[in-house]
Amino acid sequence: MANQSLQSFLEANLGELKANGLYNEIEPLQSANGPVIDINGRSLINLSSNNYFGLATDKRLIQAAVEATEKYGVGAGAVRTINGTLDIHVELERKIAEFKHTEAAIVFQSGFNCNMGAISAVMDANDAILSDELNHASIIDGCRLSRAKIIRVKHSDMDDLRAKAKEAKESGQYNKVMVITDGVFSMDGDVAKLPEIAEIAKEFDLITYVDDAHGSGVMGNGAGTVKHFGLSDQIDFQIGTLSKAIGVVGGYVAGRQELIDWLKVRARPFLFSTSMTPGAAAACIVAIDILMDSSDLQERLWENGRYLKEGLKKLGFDIGHSETPITPCIIGDETATQAFSKRLYAEGVYAKSVVFPTVPKGTGRIRNMPTAAHTKDMLDQALAIYERAGKDMNII
Repeated sequence: MANQSLQSFLEANLGELKANGLYNEIEPLQSANGPVIDINGRSLINLSSNNYFGLATDKRLIQAAVEATEKYGVGAGAVRTINGTLDIHVELERKIAEFKHTEAAIVFQSGFNCNMGAISAVMDANDAILSDELNHASIIDGCRLSRAKIIRVKHSDMDDLRAKAKEAKESGQYNKVMVITDGVFSMDGDVAKLPEIAEIAKEFDLITYVDDAHGSGVMGNGAGTVKHFGLSDQIDFQIGTLSKAIGVVGGYVAGRQELIDWLKVRARPFLFSTSMTPGAAAACIVAIDILMDSSDLQERLWENGRYLKEGLKKLGFDIGHSETPITPCIIGDETATQAFSKRLYAEGVYAKSVVFPTVPKGTGRIRNMPTAAHTKDMLDQALAIYERAGKDMNII
């Protein structure tokens, strides 16, 4: 019999989420996660994937994963620090460092693990972290785990960052002060003001930390937001994921050799969780080679992003201030946002609603992610459905 206090907690809180339009229903795919997906026997145009370049289904990556699995097995068999480091892991880390223009890199099992492990390996209760208020949940949790003083900074507000950096340094309370930001903000698609952040960091001796999960592969001819601004030698931590542009799974930190050496002996997810599978590592290597050797994928992604943005804006949707292919349609009310997403689904477009706590209350949105794998015909079909649903529901 279930514990009564737990049962009461679950019933009350699940009921509240559902009543307020905040409960997320998960529907499993019956196909690969491509530009068109199958759910419950229906094919839908997929605008909710982070598979930016369609590499998750690329035959070259699949073949590499199969070959590595046949050679090494389905799992690495241990944590990296015992005997779970395979030569293919080392090769991947070398490839990432080359890709990101840094001295070295360390691979984690996920991007979330990167932020949980890297922040707490360097920052502690005697330190302070200046964190953008719209930073990803994994950054927030990593900051909390470090026990450092967390100082929230208004989103991309350089005056606020400067004032709080000055106050933190002049207080004399902290051994170290770090500034953390996403490179590309995943829910709005805007880009961090990294040149200004780097200047402020230099002035006040701040450690710089950029989570470029949504910028790597997309910005800077693929190398990311830091490279886009020519700051590869000025940012201490470059964080990335291997599950979005790369199309596989995992995460990494790129930076100076001494930093990576330290993380390999102090980052707890690296120390206490079994290594990335060899098949995934092999597929990541091939994906990075593809992105480094060709700009065609980036050009198609950006063109599709511009095309969808222009179409939605012309129809009268609020697409915010995105500077990247990420294209939000901001509805506002949470219940209305979820209802609109369900209407799109009924019409043949899978575009998931995003509501609190992923975004602030009252800013519910449909987050659209066109990819390089979408055709113009697919996007035209999606725009026609958006127009019909938007007018019927008085959203436009």
